[in-house]
Amino acid sequence: MAFELKEEGYKLKDVLVVIGIPEATYHYHMKYLNNKNDDLSLKELISKLFYQFKERYGYKRITKELNKSGITINHKKVYRLMKELNLKCIKFTRKTRKYNSYKGTVGKLARNLLNRRFSTPYPLQKLVTDITELKCLRDEKLYLNPIMDLYNGEIISFGISKRPVLDLVVQPLEKAIQVIKNNATVRTTIHSDQGWHYQHKKWRNCLKKNKVFQSMSRKATCSDNAVIENFFGIMKQEMYHGESLLTYEELKKEIEDYIEWYNTVRGKQKLAGLSPVEYRTKTSQMAA
Repeated sequence: MAFELKEEGYKLKDVLVVIGIPEATYHYHMKYLNNKNDDLSLKELISKLFYQFKERYGYKRITKELNKSGITINHKKVYRLMKELNLKCIKFTRKTRKYNSYKGTVGKLARNLLNRRFSTPYPLQKLVTDITELKCLRDEKLYLNPIMDLYNGEIISFGISKRPVLDLVVQPLEKAIQVIKNNATVRTTIHSDQGWHYQHKKWRNCLKKNKVFQSMSRKATCSDNAVIENFFGIMKQEMYHGESLLTYEELKKEIEDYIEWYNTVRGKQKLAGLSPVEYRTKTSQMAA
């Protein structure tokens, strides 16, 4: 009532005297109503972001997405609003076996040129790769071999197969070579474990022919290739653990969609909240 009379031109102080409400009480309730409306708008936006990011983002990542869109807000408030909305990133566990492709020395080994130096200011200077195994329905298995650029964490190529055959690693390497030829400004090093695929003559000849340095982890030392191992952990946590087993073709499509989302949408803290592709695009524009 006081607000309506004020809108009609009456002085606020006179209105408050007539209806018997202290001015401080009026301002308190107006502030409460404004905050309530602001929270309602925020809740709508937070819910939209939560489902846009496929229910994979917790309050910290949602806060960063809000900040990116120009909304300054404390992560504690986002946590409170998400709690009120019952929006939770539930972490599941499912036992998965790490695929081990080591069969002894079946070809030639390479020195560890990377030596856990995982950062680089140059795109396509340092690439890492590995194979992981995932279970499907009917006791089938799926094998994934991505190649990641350590410059921005982007998956530049990948192979998927029902069996860990040689083409699982050679075909994504050939795709990566094309990306290197078209975009690299420095010589590339690609790092892997000592799996038989990476010792194979066909893999080594492809690297030699295209003047790409080969680097290998020490035997049974996962930390030498920690970045790609971390990617596998994130991927399995966000789109595989806790979900029902799928057929091979269904899981293959899920992984293809996830990698596209990971590259183009999923923000990374070390990239100032940008996705790998956003970061690459932004830095290339700044360098131009």
